[in-house]
Amino acid sequence: MVENQKQWHKKLLFALLGYRNAIRTSIGATPYMLVYGTEDVIPAWVEIPSLRTIQEAELSNAEWIRSLYEQLDLIDGKSMNEVCHGQLYQNKMSTAFNKRVKPRQFTLGQLVLKKIFPHQDEAKGKFSPNWQGLYMFHRVLTRGTLILAKMDGEVRPKPINSEAIKRYYA
Repeated sequence: MVENQKQWHKKLLFALLGYRNAIRTSIGATPYMLVYGTEDVIPAWVEIPSLRTIQEAELSNAEWIRSLYEQLDLIDGKSMNEVCHGQLYQNKMSTAFNKRVKPRQFTLGQLVLKKIFPHQDEAKGKFSPNWQGLYMFHRVLTRGTLILAKMDGEVRPKPINSEAIKRYYA
C-alpha cells in the first residue's frame, strides 16, 4: 500500500471494492449481489472453468444445463428475498415516521384560517400576515384535501391541503 497522501488514486480501487461488498441495511445485500446475482469473490481466489476443465470433469450436456438452471433459480430466489427485505424495511421506516404524525380532525362548520403562500397575490411582503380570513370547514376529499366555505356560505371552488390550514380559536 502507498503511505503518501498524494497518491490516493492508488487506494481508490480498494475503497471501491470495500464499498461494493458491504451489506446495506436498507436492502440486506451488497450492490454487487444485486447487479450480478451472486456473491463476489476476491479476484485472487477465482477459478474460471474453461472448456477443457469442463471436459476433464466429464459433465454431460444435460448435467451442465441442469446446473445452470439451478444457478438461475438461486438467483431468482435471492432477488425475491431482497425485494421482501426491502419492503419490510420500508414498512419499518413508514411506521417509525407515522408515530410522529398527529391526525387532524375537522368537524363540519369548524372555523379555520388559510395559509398565505409566497406565490399568492395576498403575499405583500416580509411583514404581511401569514394566515388569511375566516373559513368554515365544508367537506373532506381524499388524502387530506379539504373544501372550505367563506363565512357567508359561499363554497370555494379550489380544494386545499389540510397542512395549509389551522384551526381558529375564538
